[in-house]
Amino acid sequence: QRQLVESGGGLVRPGGSLRLECVASGFAFYNSIMSWYRQTPGKERELIGSSATHDENVVTGESVKGRFTISRDNPKNTLYLQMNNLQPEDTGVYYCKKEGSSGFWGQGTQVTVSS
Repeated sequence: QRQLVESGGGLVRPGGSLRLECVASGFAFYNSIMSWYRQTPGKERELIGSSATHDENVVTGESVKGRFTISRDNPKNTLYLQMNNLQPEDTGVYYCKKEGSSGFWGQGTQVTVSS
């Protein structure tokens, strides 16, 4: 059974950091393009960035460049999102996704940035 399980979300104060994890199972993680997305209140789900099979990790979201970093550990079947200098506008649900024609989503993890 294919599965993506996100964790690491929670409540953090402005300026704080969190590291999200997405553990994959049931498919060839090492050979998959993986992405992080988020959905903030009142907005469409947006792409944060992606990690290619050869470990090329790109953050494309303009609002998070310089603050968020994507990485992966293929032996652990895990995708990471390191988030620094979090701001209230980063509050939302964060999802990982296996890209491609056989792509699918995880269930998401809530991140709340508030003082």
